[in-house]
Amino acid sequence: MEVLHDLVGFQNFKIFQNTDWFSFSLDSVLLPNFVTLNHNIDRVLDLGTGNAPIPMILSLKTKAKIVAVEIQEDLYRLAQKNIDYNHLRDRIELLHLDMKKLRDIYLPDTFDVITCNPPYFKYHKTSHLNDDEHKVIARHEKFITLEDIFSLSFYLLKNQGVLGMVHRTDRLIEIIHLANQYHLEVKRLRLVYPKENTDSNLVLIEFRKNGRTGLKILPPLYVHHSDGSYTDEVLNMFKESETNGSK
Repeated sequence: MEVLHDLVGFQNFKIFQNTDWFSFSLDSVLLPNFVTLNHNIDRVLDLGTGNAPIPMILSLKTKAKIVAVEIQEDLYRLAQKNIDYNHLRDRIELLHLDMKKLRDIYLPDTFDVITCNPPYFKYHKTSHLNDDEHKVIARHEKFITLEDIFSLSFYLLKNQGVLGMVHRTDRLIEIIHLANQYHLEVKRLRLVYPKENTDSNLVLIEFRKNGRTGLKILPPLYVHHSDGSYTDEVLNMFKESETNGSK
């Protein structure tokens, strides 16, 4: 069923979602609030955009041109609906294709920043998968792998360009190992915890193409208080984006 909601705490934005498939998660709010967006950047790319929450939030934080890519036709149509409804067509260009084909469209060294909230789980034919194909593609590396993303990012990023990613903490060692193979140096890292006194389940990572060695580990990010309410830091992410917009 298709529904229209506020984009989490962003009163300026509405977002169409289909509850039969899945709704975007808080990951899509954490990532655009984490990635470095300097004033001199010109082009940003969001890989696997879903129904476009990340580029919508990015449009409040940068005046750069944003390109968003989605392979699933149903989600692409929802993303286009969201972009049109929020009057963002002049800010966000939406592409419906397999992100690996971006090499056929763009020259190397095109983008200043890439964001990606990729599928979190490896795909095997013997894996226990959801019956809904939309959820399978979003959650499992059926059409794109971590290595594909790093290879593509190295090709598309300008020298010293930034890749921001959110992923599962339990794959962190693999993520860093693969990124180094494609000359993407980890520069900033922040562990995300559901609440205090729990294990980290997510990690926010920022890579720099051909970056020098040197890692900054940020303080832990706690999402919820013990009563389940959002922490002040997470709530401030919503408020910050509402007040600092460039729409």
